Amino acid sequence: MKTMMTRLALGALMSVALFGQAKIAILNTQKALLDTAEIKKAQADLEAKFKPRTDDLKRLDAEMADIQSRLSAGAGKLTPQVEADLQGQGQRKQREMQRKQEDLQAEVERDRQEILLKASQRMQEVVKKISEEKGYDVVIDTSNSVYFKVTLEITADATAAYDKANPVK
Repeated sequence: MKTMMTRLALGALMSVALFGQAKIAILNTQKALLDTAEIKKAQADLEAKFKPRTDDLKRLDAEMADIQSRLSAGAGKLTPQVEADLQGQGQRKQREMQRKQEDLQAEVERDRQEILLKASQRMQEVVKKISEEKGYDVVIDTSNSVYFKVTLEITADATAAYDKANPVK
């Protein structure tokens, strides 16, 4: 997908170059998005939302460490039954922790993608508006550029315009 977008951008540049000077801007889309007040608030909200579950994972990890240390400290001193019970507890906690980690990771990723998708769409609108206002013919993402003059970069402008158009509530 990126390769196709790069080819389209280069094709547009070449056609503009044939007919006149192109006004070009450079944008670090990822930085522009991550620096918005909306994304920073969303990140804090996600951390708060999932904190009880991350705390639960930390608790499980501590319980597993306690079981492991009891097994290590009691090596050769525990009865086979007690040792088997502790190992069983540790294995159950390990499975529980793994399941909870996978569930948490999937839910965090789903929420993150939803937030980023909406924000990306809004950022595209903001960049289009900036481009129309300033007369840019082409806006190229920094990931598709080998070199550019810093004066061409509009990342901070895009972030500021995004924050103005989408105030955090």
